[in-house]
Amino acid sequence: MNWIKQQVANVAGTQEPIYGPTAIQSVAKQAEVTPYTELGIENFRWVAMESTCVETQTFYLLADSGHLGMVQVIYSNVAGIHTTCQFNTKIFYPDGKTPILWSSDAVDNYGFDEQKLSFYADGCAITLSEDGTSYAVKSATNEASIVNMKITRTAPGFHVGKDGKSYFGTDPAHPWGSMRHGFWPRCKVEGSIMTKAGEVDFKGRGFFSHALQGMKPHHAAAKWNFVNFQSPTYSAIMMEYTTPPAYGSTVVNVGGIVQDGEIICAGSGNSAQHTEVKDDPDNEWPEPSAVKFLWSGKTKDGKEVKAELSGDLGVRLDKIDVMAKVPGFIKAIVGGVAGTKPYIYQYSPQHRLALKINIEGNEQIEEGVLFSEATFIS
Repeated sequence: MNWIKQQVANVAGTQEPIYGPTAIQSVAKQAEVTPYTELGIENFRWVAMESTCVETQTFYLLADSGHLGMVQVIYSNVAGIHTTCQFNTKIFYPDGKTPILWSSDAVDNYGFDEQKLSFYADGCAITLSEDGTSYAVKSATNEASIVNMKITRTAPGFHVGKDGKSYFGTDPAHPWGSMRHGFWPRCKVEGSIMTKAGEVDFKGRGFFSHALQGMKPHHAAAKWNFVNFQSPTYSAIMMEYTTPPAYGSTVVNVGGIVQDGEIICAGSGNSAQHTEVKDDPDNEWPEPSAVKFLWSGKTKDGKEVKAELSGDLGVRLDKIDVMAKVPGFIKAIVGGVAGTKPYIYQYSPQHRLALKINIEGNEQIEEGVLFSEATFIS
């Protein structure tokens, strides 16, 4: 009966019943035995589900010039009835004055290579190299932002746990939904985005995430925190979501810290805290103004790792009213659910924050660039 209620909620866009925390099998359970798994080429295949899902490949860009950017492709399926793909590009300018560049375009004639490792559509392609160590990203879907870049991983990729997935459903043997994130936490970026005002060189560092929400996004998560910190030596990344009350408001956190060539630690023993907030008068969400991000894990040889990144977020980069910005297909997924008013807050503090990392009593402190998001959905 629960499965039927869940399917009705999926198709109709209604809120789900309260199943409780036992209806999510968090990846944290896997991480108790297998904190993380290093990923090979086969772990970055597109799943392209034929039922309700949102699958994304997102490249976060931190240029040496101070520009921040994002290039993303979204594959979305609504109840197995309607599938759409979207190519998004965003540029934040370091002067704080130039308007943010945002391009979002539905793409036609999309598909994948035979192994489902590369995505293509009219005017764009995201191609994984044969050795699985770099992506070529090219897009002419929007003349305001022509993308031509190469993203090469400089540290191993990972997902948390054995298979990287949290499962949703009252019968663990037959889950009705799932959530997975696979990461390249530290990358070298080469190439540029050509805008109408000229070329923006994105030579610098990057972070790549392949995410699959195998259910309606607002059914899986009520809020999110995302952390991407890049310094000369370290990359510290984190993705945390809190489920809606239907699944017990359960917090699931996946993240890790790497340096060139190796994973220092990764797992689910991390946390994202908003240490100072202010109410947003537009929507009453508690917008963060200061944060504390904590990582905890062990090195391969069993040394304890603790790390902290904390401080004021400074002037917000952007606030996104998702229902006003997103393409129609996402609106169709979210539907008219009462209490669903998704907003994304994006930050990159103008003052550099420092990562404190302690490996078995040996502490290092290093400043770097933070890009973070706080998302509230319901």
